[in-house]
Amino acid sequence: MISWQVKQFNTLTTNELFELLKLRVDVFVVEQNCAYPELDEKDRHADSYHLMGFKDNELVACARLLAPGVSYPSASIGRVATAKNHRGDGLGKLLMREAITHCEKIWPTHDIEIGAQEYLKAFYKSFGFVSTSTMYLEDDIPHIDMKRSRAQRF
Repeated sequence: MISWQVKQFNTLTTNELFELLKLRVDVFVVEQNCAYPELDEKDRHADSYHLMGFKDNELVACARLLAPGVSYPSASIGRVATAKNHRGDGLGKLLMREAITHCEKIWPTHDIEIGAQEYLKAFYKSFGFVSTSTMYLEDDIPHIDMKRSRAQRF
């Protein structure tokens, strides 16, 4: 069973921050062999939230929830990651459901936008996201922008 927590940057413990950044670097930098600036000011923005999923006290999933205007005009979800040894059992779906639910709770009058890796288009579409851009390269990885209307509540 996954235990979910949502915290703002200034309420993360040092161990939670370490585990969160380690998971993101393991996935986005090491696994994807992509050197890019993983840390940015959005992590500690006053209107940013960090969603963390723990299993047996191990961080196995995370996402960053950003207020409207931080990355997109709408609320947004980014830095969506699951630990390699916990993939294939539906954890990514649970993570996205939690992320969307928390965005709807925190910013109920806003749509949700994402910059998705293009190969995950069908995955995000299953949550009601629709493409709003053509493919573009971000750190040499094909991406597309997608949006989920606030009218599509769970």
